Amino acid sequence: MSEQGFREQVLPNAPCAGTVEVPTKREQQALNELRSIKARVRDLKLARGKNGEISADRSRAIDGELNHLKQEWNRWEQERKEAARERMILLGHEEA
Repeated sequence: MSEQGFREQVLPNAPCAGTVEVPTKREQQALNELRSIKARVRDLKLARGKNGEISADRSRAIDGELNHLKQEWNRWEQERKEAARERMILLGHEEA
């Protein structure tokens, strides 16, 4: 796909790069999700740290949730990177 075709597909109503929001809505969504995950991880680590004598089942549950959040973090971090690259292409700083 040509660079112009890419721009029209991603941002069809923007006549020029000056109308691109920084960060873009896609980047904002990814950043918000990352913040949310970070807060949940912080809460889980606090819960695990406060109660030195938590049950083995609870500890495994927390570890499982932390592993799940790590996977979610990686997915949203990749989304953020792709959105940032897309923005750089729209602004003309990178080629498609």
